Amino acid sequence: MTHATAEDVFRYEDLGRLMALMTGDEKHGPAATSTLDVLWVLYDRVLRVGPASAEEPGRDRFLLSKGHGPMAYYAVLAAKGFFPVDWLPGFGTFDSPLGHHPDRVLVPGVEIASGSLGHGLPLAVGSALGLRAQGLDDPAVWVLIGDAELDEGSNHEAIAYAGSAGLEALHAVVVDNDSATHGWPGGIASRFEAAGWSTATVDGRDHAALHAAFTAPHPGRPHAVVARVEKKF
Repeated sequence: MTHATAEDVFRYEDLGRLMALMTGDEKHGPAATSTLDVLWVLYDRVLRVGPASAEEPGRDRFLLSKGHGPMAYYAVLAAKGFFPVDWLPGFGTFDSPLGHHPDRVLVPGVEIASGSLGHGLPLAVGSALGLRAQGLDDPAVWVLIGDAELDEGSNHEAIAYAGSAGLEALHAVVVDNDSATHGWPGGIASRFEAAGWSTATVDGRDHAALHAAFTAPHPGRPHAVVARVEKKF
């Protein structure tokens, strides 16, 4: 099996090749590719977690709520050495750990089993509360959701609670590719702002803009970044 090593460092430009190794029957291609830049910037420049620290209490937590399109997630995890690149061609097959929805029991580095719309943000709120209860102030909790997930009421309960509870450790990234049924007057960020969140809206393909938004200070408040991505089929 082939793990990424210091001598075999993958770059962003390699992700397309890694994704091409996954030839299974994938029904959510745009859901995967729309997240690629966000995932790369987070794992390459922001998240304090790696293969060696994936079980440590002080690690940052990343939760992929948009788990119905996990190919980009798998490509980034393989590029960063969480599991062997050799796993990628088996994507979606019967005996592969890389299913059409990621499984935290089977895939190293995966924090939650996901794919059902509307679950990730409430789980992230619970993770942030759990860290607070344990006195762990350093780990950050990140959750990536799709704009269509905001059609689910569970997210709005989570948004409202996180703002009122001042969950500074919580970060939500909304990949907005115009898939939502309802939409929001004033844009998606306005929904989070109304609940007391810090927000930023950026081009979801611009790595510098994403990094600046991800690392912006937001004392005493949770932070939401809306990453606008053109929908492609």
